[in-house]
Amino acid sequence: MSAATRRLTTAQALVRFLSAQYTERDGVRRRLIAGTWGIFGHGNVAGVGQALVEYRDVMPYHQGRNEQAMVHAAVGHARQLNRLSAQAVTTSIGPGATNLVTGAALATINRLPVLLLPGDYFASRVADPLLQQLEHPVEADVSVNDTLRPVSRWFDRVTRPEALIASALNAMRVLADPAETGAVTLALPQDVQAEAYDWPEEFFADRVWSVRRPAPDPAELAAAAQAVRAARRPLIVAGGGVHHSEAEEALRALVEATGIPVASTQAGKGSLRHDHPADLGGIGHTGTAVSDELARTADLVIGVGTRYSDFTTASGTLFRHPDVRFLNLNITGFDAHKLAARTLVGDARTSLEQLAGALAGHRVEESYEAEYRAGKERWERVVETAFRADDDTAVPTQTQVLGALDAVVGDEDVVINAAGSLPGDLHKLWRARSPRQYHLEYGYSCMGYEIPAALGVQQAAPGTPVWALVGDGTYLMNPTEIVTAVQENLPVNLVLVQNHGYASIGGLSESVGAERYGTAYQHRAADGSFTGAPLPVDLAANAASLGMDVLRAKTVRELRGALAEARASGRPTCVYVETDPAATAPPAEAWWDVPVAEVSAREAAVEARTRYDAEVAGRRRHL
Repeated sequence: MSAATRRLTTAQALVRFLSAQYTERDGVRRRLIAGTWGIFGHGNVAGVGQALVEYRDVMPYHQGRNEQAMVHAAVGHARQLNRLSAQAVTTSIGPGATNLVTGAALATINRLPVLLLPGDYFASRVADPLLQQLEHPVEADVSVNDTLRPVSRWFDRVTRPEALIASALNAMRVLADPAETGAVTLALPQDVQAEAYDWPEEFFADRVWSVRRPAPDPAELAAAAQAVRAARRPLIVAGGGVHHSEAEEALRALVEATGIPVASTQAGKGSLRHDHPADLGGIGHTGTAVSDELARTADLVIGVGTRYSDFTTASGTLFRHPDVRFLNLNITGFDAHKLAARTLVGDARTSLEQLAGALAGHRVEESYEAEYRAGKERWERVVETAFRADDDTAVPTQTQVLGALDAVVGDEDVVINAAGSLPGDLHKLWRARSPRQYHLEYGYSCMGYEIPAALGVQQAAPGTPVWALVGDGTYLMNPTEIVTAVQENLPVNLVLVQNHGYASIGGLSESVGAERYGTAYQHRAADGSFTGAPLPVDLAANAASLGMDVLRAKTVRELRGALAEARASGRPTCVYVETDPAATAPPAEAWWDVPVAEVSAREAAVEARTRYDAEVAGRRRHL
């Protein structure tokens, strides 16, 4: 090691180190930590906060309003850039740190990188207990930051300056690893942040982390090709790993050579363009009729970059062929082995290219292609019906809102959503025109994700029209980053759909015998029920008060005009629309397991349990 050193505080050293980290894949280099989100308080203002001022020329800083929202923004940024670049989030100790937990869970569940830098107690214990410190009666080294351990892919508490060297390198290793990535937490005791140390100059040198494209094992590849050749009704399930690997062209080439159709998860939608003959749309509980029909008769299911959530498998009831087998292509063995599958462990793009070579000359039967293409045409007519508005002076339905947006967006636009009834409608109906247009966070389905994620996407892709689709329930969870959008001049578009309640959970509540109790925004009556007119809440006025331009649309015609005006605007803009609550989306094509009360004195619950018992009987363990 060179004798050259630089005397800096721990926080200064960390920020300087982060500014010199890069990823490289396919010859393209990016900043690994592109910027830092932060809300300052005691625990980080004098340490990381001072360091960000010290190095503001090399580390961009973004001021957030809510700690959870800052993580969502960073996740949106990472997903838009296919996990090749991430952002850091710094908070104070106490509630600032614990507010990170939901965002960290979302990042780790979705396999998306984010670096968390919460403040922590004094490592020296000279100020003990300090403000907001958790005192544990039998574990003195526990702090509230330990809540981040189970939702982090790497966690360390840096209790000495010199410990940062190994910890920071491990943090970068995990963030840049396509198989291991997720939330990474470096808890930073506030006294250690401010402590000086003589750091080796090598610590601050530019460092490039190669994002690997591991090839599959030759024996696994040969077995996979044999399995595909033997199948008469193969079906590809495309997951988010297709996008993360930038494997869309490799998937298209394989499909066009073999004729195998593709259904997509929420994370994988857009793996093929919506108008490709082999693209069947979403699969599972929120899937299309054609996808779910083929899934029920598929004899080989080829999962590519999917973790097989219960929505995708219809809680184990979707794949019904008596001899169905699974072939899972995934960069992690953990996901590849699900459903007792034959495995193909490797990078999605590399593996698809090699599988296509091993399948040279193979193609599914013409009758199978004709079958799924006819099913696709039938479903397209369903989409047209849902999107169509015969009376453009009427109040729009939710699916007509999507139809109006569909008519306005271009190939480059990004549409963001996460929770409520919109994910189901979008998965069934949205026509994805490009790989990153469809941005649904459905691994954690976190209300309040959409607006901050839109900021992260806009930062990652300046000049791209970005749309956050938000219901009233989600808006009330987390509107604060509107202020950040205004401050940072990020021209995100917010489509705020007002239906006066939790529409998705209201429908689910009714189906499981809970009678929609507590799911509408209404006054409480003397008997405890929620009745009467909707609450006199003006969310459009709220958005305007936070600095957004607001366009109110009362009819389909006004909605079309407002969406076009918002897309052309260079300002953060909200299109506010109250929708007709009538259900116009196609019903679910597959089941989802939400356990129903086994005993009840209420007729609705008894009837729901009867339906539940009939559905659960169709569950299957794939072994």
